[in-house]
Amino acid sequence: MKYSPLGRTGLEVSRVCLGTMMFGSQVSQADGWAQMDYALTRGINFFDTAEAYAIPPRPETQGATERIISEWFKARGNRKDIILATKAAGRADFMTWIRNGPRHTREHLDAAIRGSLDRLQTDYIDLYQLHWPDRRYAGFGFHHYADYDADYESFHAILETLNAHVKAGRIRHIGVSNESPYGVMKFLAESEKHGLPRIASIQNAYSLVSRAFDYGLAEVALREDVGLLAYSSLAQGYLTGKYRNGALPEGARKTLYQRLGRYEGPGGQEMIDKYVDLAAELGLKPEQLALKFVDQRPFVTSTIIGASSMEQLVSDIDAFDLEWTPEIDKAVLALHLSHPNPCP
Repeated sequence: MKYSPLGRTGLEVSRVCLGTMMFGSQVSQADGWAQMDYALTRGINFFDTAEAYAIPPRPETQGATERIISEWFKARGNRKDIILATKAAGRADFMTWIRNGPRHTREHLDAAIRGSLDRLQTDYIDLYQLHWPDRRYAGFGFHHYADYDADYESFHAILETLNAHVKAGRIRHIGVSNESPYGVMKFLAESEKHGLPRIASIQNAYSLVSRAFDYGLAEVALREDVGLLAYSSLAQGYLTGKYRNGALPEGARKTLYQRLGRYEGPGGQEMIDKYVDLAAELGLKPEQLALKFVDQRPFVTSTIIGASSMEQLVSDIDAFDLEWTPEIDKAVLALHLSHPNPCP
């Protein structure tokens, strides 16, 4: 396993991050423990979770993932061996079961941090992330600005709130998720101007078919040392080819929840099929091509992988051992240029 600096924190995180959002829904506690055990044997020292998990977000499973992780820490006695990241839900009026609709005000963030620490049964969180912004913005594949002029908690106020928890030792470093170039640069400017905590990472979607990060955020990540923690690098399973020709495998996320609309827009399925075909032409598994593509991008700090079975987890981690050759790079670039970013 290879490791990368996490921003300017001094921490070194594994190039593969274990995503846990299905622990407590598709993945049972026993299977989640087995995944965490195996991840450690492969050199993974970086786990990612969130207060809103398990996914899909529902009141009956909210917080389940953090509790499963905490029980594993307790049983294994290895909290110090893991760089643990969790997240505070952003503005979501429909999520009434989280503080009657989560926000990033001081009151909400104080409660979110206390809640995560309690569920995780830990004294500190290594990387505390804002899951999505408090302001209305174009994200999660929706590229329009409805309610653009709605009020939101200021960047300065959010950093002041987080700073109090950093000073108290409850969180060590901070990051953002599902964020825009505007948001990242505003946080960095406020940090520099007022001596407040500096964001260390950006957790956004990134894959062969979802490359919005390339347009603006990539340069920010490289020049400001705020690397990408890439999620959905398999396009929620689409880039494995398992949903091809309308297939609905038993137990798969699309089969269970029908929540993959981001990858089902015009041109999306066509390009997904072309990348799956390209992998075959190159003698690779589709997940090898998809995951190694993300891993070799210069602005990526770590790629978050989530698996519903041990077989998937082993295959996904193995994909990072692939040698990325000029031949592969040229073939991927040619396909990309034929239809850039079909699933933003």
